[in-house]
Amino acid sequence: MQLGFVSAILPELSLEEMLALAADEGFACIEPMCWPTGGADRRYAGVTHVDVTRFTDDDAARIRDLQKKHGVSLTGLGYYPNPLDPDPAARRAVIDHLKKVIRAAAKLETRLVNTFIGRDHTKSVEANWPAFLEVWSDLVQFAEAEGVNLGIENCPMLFSNDEWPGGKNLAVSPALWHALFDAIPSPHLGLNFDPSHLVWQNIDCGRCVREFGSRIFHVHAKDERIDKDRLYATGILGMGWHVPKLPGLGDVRWGELFAALTDVRYRGPVCIEVEDRAYEGSLNDRKRALRQSKRFLDQFVG
Repeated sequence: MQLGFVSAILPELSLEEMLALAADEGFACIEPMCWPTGGADRRYAGVTHVDVTRFTDDDAARIRDLQKKHGVSLTGLGYYPNPLDPDPAARRAVIDHLKKVIRAAAKLETRLVNTFIGRDHTKSVEANWPAFLEVWSDLVQFAEAEGVNLGIENCPMLFSNDEWPGGKNLAVSPALWHALFDAIPSPHLGLNFDPSHLVWQNIDCGRCVREFGSRIFHVHAKDERIDKDRLYATGILGMGWHVPKLPGLGDVRWGELFAALTDVRYRGPVCIEVEDRAYEGSLNDRKRALRQSKRFLDQFVG
């Protein structure tokens, strides 16, 4: 396994500055964000460290040279929108950009794009299924032709009571992963596995890894703390009782998780994803978050 980090937490740094930082701190890899330039509609979105809008072979060669210069690799390209947005224009824009990210991944020879399945949160899973089949059959076929894998993160994308209980991403549980992979049985479709989203759903992380090990293309290292006082006050139908934290500061059982990853012979990247508000006050705080997370995870990744 190779330890790295997700670039979204460092929007003010260029790709080269971030590769230099990763090298100085002893990281092996990073997952760079590839959002369209021009802003974001939520936290951690809208960050662009690889601009794929007009990505050329020369752009790819320049980035490969930077990787060699700093001795840090790209794990894959990250873009996390809603490809099943109920607004047809927004959906088309997302799909068009996602295909550009896939093409760029092929040029860069990273061969992986991490993203979401998406969802219309106002509809049931069953009502979303026709759109999923239409959109994702095409996207997977496109990725296959480019020789690129698609790693689907399991975040429910549930941020407000208005979105309860569906959220804006279908791929949130083992039952739905089975359904997705049965519907589109391509070896190019797999998981970007994040244990933090399973903790608050009361889903066994280690069991997931053992069951879906061959489908895990990428791992995000983020923790989640269950605020038991808040949970007591609001119940599971409330919001705000699960809090993103740095690895080791929440309720993920990291020993069990890495035991399972080694059991299934996972050899890929493990990228720290910083979404801990306690470490967002400054660039130095966010660098410290990466450094602290690395010290904790080194005992498992080494």
